[in-house]
Amino acid sequence: MVVEMPQWILVLSNFGFPIAITIYLLTRFEKKLENLENVIIRLSDAIKEGKKNNE
Repeated sequence: MVVEMPQWILVLSNFGFPIAITIYLLTRFEKKLENLENVIIRLSDAIKEGKKNNE
């Protein structure tokens, strides 16, 4: 007697690991992008302050 697995179990078994890795990497990159955004904002502010001091 052969019992077929439901379709969603097959999909999960085929794509579960790549989806988990993608979610992990996206959360790591999100933190890095937030840090990069903060640095760019501070750099922009520093450039503005430098221009004000030179005038």
